[in-house]
Amino acid sequence: MPASHSHSGILLAAMVRVTMVIAMVMMVMVMVSGEKKHDYGDALRKSILFFQGQRSGKLPANQRMKWRGDSGMRDGARHGVDLTGGYYDAGDNVKFGFPMAFTTTLLSWGVIDFGRGMGDQLNEAVQAVKWSTDYLLKTTSVPDVVYVQVGDAFKDHGCWERPEDMDTDRTVYKVDKDHPGSDVAGESAAALAAASIVFRYRNPKYSRLLLRRAVEVFRFADRYRGAYSNSLRAAVCPFYCDFDGYQDELLWGAAWLHKATRRRVYREYLLRNQKVFGADDSINEFGWDNKHAGINVLLSKEVLMGKIDVLQSFRRNADDFICSLIPGASRNQLENVQYSPGGLLYKTGGSNMQHVTSLSFLVLAYSNYLSHARKTVSCDGFSNSAASPSLLRRLAKRQVDYILGDNPMRMSYMVGYGSKYPKRIHHRGSSLPSIGTHPRHIGCKGGSVYYLSSNPNPNLLVGAVVGGPNRTDAFPDSRSYFQESEPTTYINAPLVGLLAYFKSHPVV
Repeated sequence: MPASHSHSGILLAAMVRVTMVIAMVMMVMVMVSGEKKHDYGDALRKSILFFQGQRSGKLPANQRMKWRGDSGMRDGARHGVDLTGGYYDAGDNVKFGFPMAFTTTLLSWGVIDFGRGMGDQLNEAVQAVKWSTDYLLKTTSVPDVVYVQVGDAFKDHGCWERPEDMDTDRTVYKVDKDHPGSDVAGESAAALAAASIVFRYRNPKYSRLLLRRAVEVFRFADRYRGAYSNSLRAAVCPFYCDFDGYQDELLWGAAWLHKATRRRVYREYLLRNQKVFGADDSINEFGWDNKHAGINVLLSKEVLMGKIDVLQSFRRNADDFICSLIPGASRNQLENVQYSPGGLLYKTGGSNMQHVTSLSFLVLAYSNYLSHARKTVSCDGFSNSAASPSLLRRLAKRQVDYILGDNPMRMSYMVGYGSKYPKRIHHRGSSLPSIGTHPRHIGCKGGSVYYLSSNPNPNLLVGAVVGGPNRTDAFPDSRSYFQESEPTTYINAPLVGLLAYFKSHPVV
């Protein structure tokens, strides 16, 4: 090809890219200008209240989600261990340890970074963390053992019944020296370490217990390496199978232990294993399965604050992650995240809102770290290559506002927020009559009539955020479309921190 044609082609490509960026920016500006003001405080209160609807075990006297009752009261008894408590992860009645631990880590991170903005909801958020950590302490009470699941998922998913009526097998699954699970153990260590920071001044004795256990569990995770989905494949797959390997959870656990202890040993562990464990892989992924982007953002704070310069590579990875989320920007040939026509961040797979809230949380956290350090992110092909903290905050806020109702469906995807929200969510307890109104037992198949009904759920699971609309912004509001209509704890957990920030900073 002649040189002149090459130069003109490059120029044309550059003009197209600039045009696309301008179009995206204009679209966002138009959408923002037409937004109504949201009550982020009300949304925050409801997002935390949701966790009460997911509680397992003996409910306390101050339980506010009144249609729920005690459940799983003999969990672990047949195995000689007390595994009562904790959270049901979604619309079923199984306690999955992997997503529960991730939920705990993100709730804790939200309190650590954004607790000041929670106001009168701070104590509620702390109690939501403690409901989970009390359970995680039980699952890690035996040395070199982590109990990772309660309930036979296949049998549970064959039923549609209230947690208070469960009559399926409450089988207990564990990882140990001979059946390793570095992923779920590493995430449990991260959760315990992060929560130890939450309770450091609120309850020092409890905090020290959490941190000691985190150290022990991480040591077990690192010493006996392997994925729990190999050790327990028949039980945990395809539900919460570890698709991305256990290495990221080891780095994640070390990162939180470093933050909680300030010990050099964890920093050296991170540096020694960063490339071995593939910390540069999939860096625009973050959720219960893949922690890479979270590791990079968490450790970048140390670099941006000028404390630990040897972690610069994590900061570069965090910048790459941020650039992959900005429409029109590119960096190091990373695959950019896609957006729906209505502006919702979209990644393939089920329950898209888990990506929306988790990635938005990282964007907001990083924007604050950048802001305090008076730094920007350099992104090739975008706005003179500089993305400011305020731009990142607007990007995160746009996703939160979409969830709360600024979307083509003009509905909130949080149950109980606004005048229009999902009424037929894929959730057993919400869709069946409560034991208060229907005290008689409803068996495994007895709930099918309620599942198949087109009527709205009788019990409002206030604050639940569902899986959300598809890539064209359409939402069916039907129990049978579980990928769109099922809420999860790990959708709500990062949203708590986001809402706390925008409650205190409604204009960004």
